[in-house]
Amino acid sequence: MRHSQSGRGECGNPFHAFRQAMHAMRHGGPQGGPFGSPRGRGERRRMFDGGELRLVLLKLVEDQPRHGYDLIREIESLSGGAYAPSPGVVYPTMTLLLDMGLAEEHESDGPRKVMTITEAGRTHLAERADEVATAMGRLTALAKVSERTDAAPVRRAMHNLKQALHDCLSRETTTRETQLEVARILDEAVGKIERL
Repeated sequence: MRHSQSGRGECGNPFHAFRQAMHAMRHGGPQGGPFGSPRGRGERRRMFDGGELRLVLLKLVEDQPRHGYDLIREIESLSGGAYAPSPGVVYPTMTLLLDMGLAEEHESDGPRKVMTITEAGRTHLAERADEVATAMGRLTALAKVSERTDAAPVRRAMHNLKQALHDCLSRETTTRETQLEVARILDEAVGKIERL
């Protein structure tokens, strides 16, 4: 029976394939999910275009005065933790809202100024109520998808599987037969999941 020359010889490819599969499961495919990689990692399509993000931010400051960091946290919360716009997108959009007269800044109890909506901003939201509902609904839908696909027990099991595979396939004593048996077990698990 021929053994691999090192823990990273023949074992490297199966483990690499597993890592690619785990990435696809987490991010909706090799290039990221429909809304891109979480928190801006890697190549992605935008969750919102510029106009939609303006409406989302304006809607959130209509609900209550907010500063930039608070807006980012609130969007992340509404999406179930699946999406958070970057400061490099949020702060220029806030400046644009101020320049358009749709919002204004006020001093707050804390160190940051907060942004509040103006009457012109309320009118702007009312005139685009359908667009606002669509954009906010996208966050709600993303939160539901995240809840279904990123449950804590599944994350724990995926972590355990990754560790078990790494421990098994990186041993110097790992044989081709071991690799094939690991692949058989994974294929069997995939089949059972697909039948759920």
